Amino acid sequence: MAAAHAPRESWRAAADGARRALGGNFAALSVWERQLGRLRVLANTGERAPGEEEFPESETYPVHQFPEITEFLHERWVGGGEPNAWVETADGSAAGSAEYCHQRVAALRRRGRGCCVVAPIVLHGRAWGELYVARSAGAPVFGRADADFATVLASVVAAGIAQTERLEEARRLAFTDALTGLANRRAVDTRLEEAIECHRAQGVVVSLVVCDLNGLKRVNDTRGHAVGDRLLERFGSVLSLCGAMLPGTLAARLGGDEFCLVAVGPAADEVVRVGEELCRRAGELELGEGVACGIASTGDPLGPVRSARRLFRLADAAQYRAKAVRATKPVVAGREGPDDPVVRLADAPPPAAAERRRFRGRR
Repeated sequence: MAAAHAPRESWRAAADGARRALGGNFAALSVWERQLGRLRVLANTGERAPGEEEFPESETYPVHQFPEITEFLHERWVGGGEPNAWVETADGSAAGSAEYCHQRVAALRRRGRGCCVVAPIVLHGRAWGELYVARSAGAPVFGRADADFATVLASVVAAGIAQTERLEEARRLAFTDALTGLANRRAVDTRLEEAIECHRAQGVVVSLVVCDLNGLKRVNDTRGHAVGDRLLERFGSVLSLCGAMLPGTLAARLGGDEFCLVAVGPAADEVVRVGEELCRRAGELELGEGVACGIASTGDPLGPVRSARRLFRLADAAQYRAKAVRATKPVVAGREGPDDPVVRLADAPPPAAAERRRFRGRR
């Protein structure tokens, strides 16, 4: 989904905006990952040196090499100081020195840069990371006024990061089931629409596994809804584990006792094997009575699948049949020959009120 790239775009915009404002030729935004004891670079912008990527996957530095991250940015600031920026040059420290410069000085020399200004980013009252802007060798050295301006820019960046985090959290909640932590129906609808577009354009195999958790009502009625919620959570964990066997698969709770997996890429037989494992593990849960599982895959003879809605109807019909015959393994649409009962059920034109579930995407 396009919105998934929003944090990256925000990181790049923050770093590049600071670079332009300070007249630098390079800028980087980094985050202090406390639990891992490292400074991780999120974005590099401007004139990058060899080996510097715009969005590096693994550019990290142990914080013990940059003690100012933990000492200057945290201890001194908490002790009453301000999280002010400072300047360093290829010859040593300059304006607003943090008195820790050996690693940064070496990095400036190694990459052909003459000076840099380093501004701590403080978010929610804690040192979050840093904004780093550099100039090439031979360019004017940053001064005290530049360091003061960088301090202001860092506070603006912190406000932007906080806003981005709030938006990301709101978006995460909008696409997440609160009880199980799995994706929700909205996420499934979006993912399935995108997947079917890929199938139509490139022939990518798209598979949908729909599960109905048996026995939830009995558990709720006899042991209470708190125990029923525990069953939902446990099955959600089983679903997540099995979904992880198929790279890139989305595990979701559709609502109530209904769950699904959306797999894009794996062959239909792989999906069926995972469906069988899912049924086996569900049957071993202490609570509940296993699952009724239906699978529909564009890798099987289903006829043209031009819409997400049709794939949903096929998987739903397979799950309905699995429940009706009390199957302990998945029922797979399209695997019983040209007169497959699941395909017939899915393609029959039932009254609108009889549809067990409507797909919310485009038709």
